Amino acid sequence: MAENLIRNMVKDHDITIYCYKNKLAHNHIKGVNVIQFHEIKLGSFGVFLYYLICYCHIRFFGKYDVIHAHKLDSFFFINGLSKKTKVVATVHGVPYKDGIWGGVAKSFFLMNERRFLNFTGVKTAISKPLCAFYKEKYGVEVKFVPNGINVLEEHAESSLKAFWPEAVPKDASFVLFAARRVIGIKGLHTMLKAYHKINYKGNIFVAGDLDFTPSYIKEVKELSVGLNVYFLGYVNSLTALLALVSKSEYFVFPSEIEGMSIMLLEVASTGTPILASDIPENTQVFDEREVLFFKSKNIDNLAQKLVWIENNKTAFNALGKNAKAKVNTQYTWDKISLEYTLLYQSI
Repeated sequence: MAENLIRNMVKDHDITIYCYKNKLAHNHIKGVNVIQFHEIKLGSFGVFLYYLICYCHIRFFGKYDVIHAHKLDSFFFINGLSKKTKVVATVHGVPYKDGIWGGVAKSFFLMNERRFLNFTGVKTAISKPLCAFYKEKYGVEVKFVPNGINVLEEHAESSLKAFWPEAVPKDASFVLFAARRVIGIKGLHTMLKAYHKINYKGNIFVAGDLDFTPSYIKEVKELSVGLNVYFLGYVNSLTALLALVSKSEYFVFPSEIEGMSIMLLEVASTGTPILASDIPENTQVFDEREVLFFKSKNIDNLAQKLVWIENNKTAFNALGKNAKAKVNTQYTWDKISLEYTLLYQSI
């Protein structure tokens, strides 16, 4: 999110970013000032120390009109930053619900969330359900500003060569699941169980990093036995990923927890039809005229929707076209960056 926002604002603003040290950072976005610090590899404590260093640099050396802090990870020091200048804090999700963090990390996230809720500056979130949660449980107003995408019109199939399975003919059809990291909350296990239930004989491509949770990867690989599942690894090129999406019959998005998924928006921008879980974070963006939804975590309901797709391909493809039209008119970064510009100007 932050990178897309910066790319759309750099012409009209003097922007500085704080990040981990990387040799590509200075030239990654032309016209952006970069302040880098070495990553401290001490788990959650290392993250805390990194943000402490950033905070000290801003307090003693920074001269900014507005500071925009992204994600709960960075919120421990937002009250101190607000004594320096105006601050906007944006929540991307609630990582302590992911089930992948230990007790220390969860405590850190919860502490940062409390600081966010007590913060007197501008609070925003990329998720309508999260805004509603903070309002209903804590009585705290959080402004909803959605995620967005930069629409890529061309998805060159030549970029697929590095990821295409050798055992699959180039003209073969397939369905696609993709995630940055293949972890339990992404729902791949539910998807595979549903395909087993309907005795599916087609190709299933799974794109995503398999190294994060070995025990879960063992589970999904066991579930893939008897299905034509191909694990592609992490597709790190957006052009290649969208080429895969465009070439697929349809995209399955069975996530159990999301913020507001950029992946979902990017897939929709291709016009490829989507079968997605009905979690509020998905239904806040699309409705049943644009995406086919199934009950989250419900294998039987997902299997029923898979059968429906096989018998109603024309109607399903029409949903994909409707979703593409919505993304192009409501969720592009040129529109969303303007909303943030007005927010900055207002403070």
